[in-house]
Amino acid sequence: MSDQQTTTTTTTTTPEQPNVAQDPPKKEEEETLPPLSQQEFRRYNRLSTKMDAFHNHFRQSWTEMHTACRTSKRPHGMSLRQFLAFSLDFCAMLNMHHGIEERHIFPNLARRMPAFRNNDLMKTQHKEIHAGLDKLQKWLEECKTGEREFRASEMLDIMDSFNDVLWKHLDEEVVQLGAENMRKYWTIEEIDRLGF
Repeated sequence: MSDQQTTTTTTTTTPEQPNVAQDPPKKEEEETLPPLSQQEFRRYNRLSTKMDAFHNHFRQSWTEMHTACRTSKRPHGMSLRQFLAFSLDFCAMLNMHHGIEERHIFPNLARRMPAFRNNDLMKTQHKEIHAGLDKLQKWLEECKTGEREFRASEMLDIMDSFNDVLWKHLDEEVVQLGAENMRKYWTIEEIDRLGF
């Protein structure tokens, strides 16, 4: 009877094995990549480091704006006019940053990296961010011209509508450009030749 149980167990597990083997070939490839030297890591991680510097500026500005709206205390003793200008600058800079990415960076990366292709992760996040960002920019401009009265709670509601996707994007884009991911798609010499 124990022979039959062993046979039954073997028969039951055998069909499952191909399914398990089909799922992780990518993981096996990742595990077989040789470790990077510090110099190789820096070269592969160059774009991630640059992008994170830009993103840190956006994170800092966003946090100042969000905190000001949440606490009803403008940063650094700014007047309302200065705060509106600061917030509009944030909108303009993020719009410009994403425009440069979509015109010059994403098309090059998308040749090999699915996350940067049309209607994939990075561009989809951009669209979601800009739905909120455009609304915020319009609202701020109306406050600046006096068409609308500034209310911190209204600005906070608009910011909160795209806060999560903005922060997720700022983090995930840096990860996509990180050394361990970039080495899956590009040689180190190709990374050095990327013109951004």
